Amino acid sequence: MTNLAQLESLIFVAGDEGIELAELAVLTGFDRPMITTMLDELAEKYQADNDCSFELLQSDETYRLATKAIVAPIVKQFFEAPLSTHLTQASLEVLAIIAYRQPVTRIEIDEVRGVQSSSIIQKLQLRNLITDVGRKNEPGRPIMYGTSSYFLDYFGLANIDDLPPLAAATALDDDQVMSGDLFLTAFNKRLQTEPSPQADDDAYPIPFAVEMESTPNMEN
Repeated sequence: MTNLAQLESLIFVAGDEGIELAELAVLTGFDRPMITTMLDELAEKYQADNDCSFELLQSDETYRLATKAIVAPIVKQFFEAPLSTHLTQASLEVLAIIAYRQPVTRIEIDEVRGVQSSSIIQKLQLRNLITDVGRKNEPGRPIMYGTSSYFLDYFGLANIDDLPPLAAATALDDDQVMSGDLFLTAFNKRLQTEPSPQADDDAYPIPFAVEMESTPNMEN
């Protein structure tokens, strides 16, 4: 693996939160001038490749990947279309993790699922099923997510304590999420028997930005 590939992989897994230069230095052992030079090279590589849809964005000393403005129309379709459809199994998995572990960060969600969850989180936010509940007190100050009041209305719950109990009581582990716990079973059954409240979807406009954060193979 090349040095550039190492940096690119770290920026990729950091998702929309981005990753700071200092953290890149700690994780790779490279000095900062070397990292800065390689990041400039990576940005130029993306810019020069017309077949690449990504660009490298920098805010102060934080770096993240985003889609180029030219692909905004197709990305917008991706985020708009699911609002008129039922929730996917992957979306239910992420929703289950957030519901039972809230407040929880995207990285913590990814660790449970084993795949990127950024796009699913954005879709759930667009549907107003989850919301930001603050930032975790750790390097990078990642956003923490929790369920919304609309989440309760959507699934017919009076309060969060009405969630179906987990088979193994306290902790939500990887096997429960990936194999389908009681929470997912209950939600899947509800979705099969009750139509989504599409009238409510119109109440939540889509706050689309040209620099839409995106990474490949997010929803698996």
